[in-house]
Amino acid sequence: MAFEPNIPPIQVHLCVKGGREAIAFYEKAFDAVETYEQMAEDGERVLHANLSMFGSEVMLHDEFPEFSSDVLSPLSRGGAGLTININLPKPGDVDHAVEQAVAAGAAVTMPADDMFWGARYAKITDPFGHVWAFNAPLEQQP
Repeated sequence: MAFEPNIPPIQVHLCVKGGREAIAFYEKAFDAVETYEQMAEDGERVLHANLSMFGSEVMLHDEFPEFSSDVLSPLSRGGAGLTININLPKPGDVDHAVEQAVAAGAAVTMPADDMFWGARYAKITDPFGHVWAFNAPLEQQP
C-alpha cells in the first residue's frame, strides 16, 4: 500500500460536539492553526477541518449521529476511549502546555510530575471530552 509522502501514516481524527468552538479552543490551548475547514450542509456543524499543531496535523469533525453511531464525541459516549499523547522536547514544555490548556478551559486530570520512566508527564481533559497527555524526557544530570 503506497502512502502520500506528506501525510503521516497515523493521524488523529477527533469527533466533537461543537466543532467551531473546538477549533477556537485548540487554537487558544495548543496554538493550533486551522488549515482547512468545510461546513456541513446545515451550515452549523463542521464536516471536516484540519488543524496544524505540535508539528503534526489533527483532523476534526462534528458529530453526525443521523448518518452513523460508530463515531460519537466523548461527551455522547460518556468519556474518552483513548489518550492523545504529545511528545515534547523539554520538561518545561509539559508545564507550559498544561498551563496554556487550562487557561483556555481544560481540566488537569494528572498534574505535571517527573515520572519513573524518566519523563515529565501530565494529562488534561479538554472541554470536548478528549484526553491529552504531554510527555518530555527529563534532562540528564551531569
